[in-house]
Amino acid sequence: MPYIGAGFHFLIALFFAVHAMRNKREMYWLMILFMFPLLGSAVYFFAVFLPESRLERGMRKTVIAAAKSLNPGRELREAQQAFDLVPTAQNQMRLANAYLDAGDTAKAVQQYDICLQGPFASDAVIRMNAAEAKILHGQAEEAISLLLAVRKDQPNHRPEQQALLLGRAYVEASRQQEAGTTFADAVARFGSMETRVEYALWALQAGEQGIADAQYAEIQQNMRHWNSDTKAMNRDLVKRLNSAFAGRK
Repeated sequence: MPYIGAGFHFLIALFFAVHAMRNKREMYWLMILFMFPLLGSAVYFFAVFLPESRLERGMRKTVIAAAKSLNPGRELREAQQAFDLVPTAQNQMRLANAYLDAGDTAKAVQQYDICLQGPFASDAVIRMNAAEAKILHGQAEEAISLLLAVRKDQPNHRPEQQALLLGRAYVEASRQQEAGTTFADAVARFGSMETRVEYALWALQAGEQGIADAQYAEIQQNMRHWNSDTKAMNRDLVKRLNSAFAGRK
């Protein structure tokens, strides 16, 4: 039995090691995983794997919304205090994220631009968050440059989110053909609710009625099989979709 348990721990560590290599993670993760399979796997799961998963992103949005309703501005205040006390690159990144979550895109862009000049300049998470802030702040072309750089350097890092952000950036930059191609590729590759909604919304505003109707019908079909948790996680997406299609009628 101990041998079976050890083998199971090794298989888990091997799974995370493959994930680390595919996503071009630092080599020290491989050392940690194989030297300490059980503990290393647990650390990797919470530090790397979970934050990159689609479930975590949905959970993060829910937590942020709940925190805003209970204590609006708390994370921003704490992030600012932490940075004022210890102005490290990590605290600068936290402050930039807090401004983005608070909807202050101007200050978020300002902080992300500073982050992009520091030790995290090539970090995929920073570049993608900076791109999102720039999209919201009307700097779509700069966002496109950042996202294309991430796609080139780390194509396996949150590829679905990369595609969605790039498609949104193309829309904001009025590069409609590239936006449509990006969303279509995302639907073909991932087929998720979010990719279909974004593709349908793009098609609707671009006058591609056939694509819009086809995606809307597919989404409605998929929604019939949802449980309550899935409905709750996708509530905002469905609201956006229904609002856009209701406005067409």
